[in-house]
Amino acid sequence: MFVRNAGSVLVLVSALSAVWTSVSARAQEPSVTFKSSVELVPISAVVRDGHGRLVTSLRASDFQILDKGEPRRIVDFQIDGTTPVTVAVLVDVSGSMRVGPKQALAREVVSRLTASLDEGRDQVGLFTFDVTLRQKRPFAPVTPSLEHALDDESPFGTTSLYDAIAETARQLQQHPSARRGIVVITDGLDTSSALTPPEVSAVASAIDVPVYVVVTGQPIDQTQHESREAARTSDAQADLRELSLWTGGDLLWLTTQADAMLRARQIVTSLRHQYLIAIESAAQPEWRPLEVRVRDRHLTVRARSGYFSRDQR
Repeated sequence: MFVRNAGSVLVLVSALSAVWTSVSARAQEPSVTFKSSVELVPISAVVRDGHGRLVTSLRASDFQILDKGEPRRIVDFQIDGTTPVTVAVLVDVSGSMRVGPKQALAREVVSRLTASLDEGRDQVGLFTFDVTLRQKRPFAPVTPSLEHALDDESPFGTTSLYDAIAETARQLQQHPSARRGIVVITDGLDTSSALTPPEVSAVASAIDVPVYVVVTGQPIDQTQHESREAARTSDAQADLRELSLWTGGDLLWLTTQADAMLRARQIVTSLRHQYLIAIESAAQPEWRPLEVRVRDRHLTVRARSGYFSRDQR
């Protein structure tokens, strides 16, 4: 079952086709971890059942990959959950994070993520942003000191959320790993980005990086957001939910500190139980939409929405 609805897919394909020229130079495919004499496209896929539980027992024959609508043969398939994880943690420190418990919730998520990852084995890079992106800690094995890296932050300034996600994805591209992702901790407000959600999705999808957006706020914020989502039309402007889904990630709400451990574990568990799939890349250089399906229609799949193919001549 394909997790995105048809309207969202059309919005994404149309938008990414339009921005192909502007982002292709910045969103090149990284060196993949699969070994082959041909150019391969890695696809990280997470599968869940109707109750939201991870499904980890599928085989390659249970999947179908459509590349620009055409079925493609799976040439590599891995389900080893012991592979180390590389995570870029991106924390919003703009002025709006001063409101209510947002900053405290953000720090609690970082602390719980640190506890959920394997110390000395999994890799983490820590970034903060307002109108600009700053690296607080380079990518390195997890240590307990990571949770204190935000102690000197004082929220201030406007928010370039989408730009920060795109640049973090490019930073993560320099650290090839079979299992990697971006965790964005924010209140969801963007006031000054140059990029749009489809453009950011193109960057992240092109290097197969799922984006998990953890939105901090109060219960009323979540209720109002869900009400707006229910009233949205199919041609509404894309937002953080579409961005996360198009990259194979998720949008998660955090309204109490008690939720922080649950959200951290949910993200890390998803990264550890990705199916690692590879197909041969198309030869024509262009944006290629991908659709990942499983035979059991009661299951849902989250995976990258497409890739930039390169001229292989």
